[in-house]
Amino acid sequence: MGLQVGFAALLLLLIALASATFRILREYERGVVFQLGRFWQVKGPGLILLIPVIQQMVRVDLRTIVLDVPAQDVITRDNVSVKVNAVLYFRVLDPQKAIIQVEDFLMATSQLAQTTLRAVLGKHELDELLAERERLNIDIQQVLDAQTDAWGIKVANVEIKHVDLNESMIRAIARQAEAERERRAKVIHAEGELQASEKLMQAAEMLGRQPGAMQLRYMQTLSSIAGDKSSTIVFPLPIELLKGMADLSAKP
Repeated sequence: MGLQVGFAALLLLLIALASATFRILREYERGVVFQLGRFWQVKGPGLILLIPVIQQMVRVDLRTIVLDVPAQDVITRDNVSVKVNAVLYFRVLDPQKAIIQVEDFLMATSQLAQTTLRAVLGKHELDELLAERERLNIDIQQVLDAQTDAWGIKVANVEIKHVDLNESMIRAIARQAEAERERRAKVIHAEGELQASEKLMQAAEMLGRQPGAMQLRYMQTLSSIAGDKSSTIVFPLPIELLKGMADLSAKP
């Protein structure tokens, strides 16, 4: 009986030693190995051999991590309060730095993303925040990437997801858009009137240079009026035509 208990205890000890000695890392994983508390080597992927008790290993995932940045209260440069949230894409490039230089690189990157989101967007006006998201995404990404480089982290992309405005600001933006549309309509109408007046002036100058053309225009106008059901037509006659008729009547 005692022999069986001793054999079982020895078997459990061997299993524990084997589990502490042999580790398997996947293709996207790396192991940061410490020997007696000091950094020794980055290993993986594949089968890793460790000296029990002497060596310890910390797993690091090298795949791209998608981090949701919670909604942040941002005051824009033109003093408008909005709520903005974003999504962050980053990955670990240097496992040694990610484990040694910062206690928890996930938490540190999340907190840094929140403060950077407020700081960068606060330098811009509301119109830029609504219309130029791609440029703002690049600005935030560059700032984050520069700061996380010391942690061995590469920020690949930042995307602003939602910009939430209060109801009064939404109504103000709607009124502004309506006023802008009315302004454009008035400008287009004024430009049309200007072009029409220029064409009328050119036509008047052309008719003034050709008296026969003026009389022909009178005849066309008379034909147009005659098609209407009006009872009385007042039609002006050119003075030159009246003078010609007077001269004919004065001859013997």
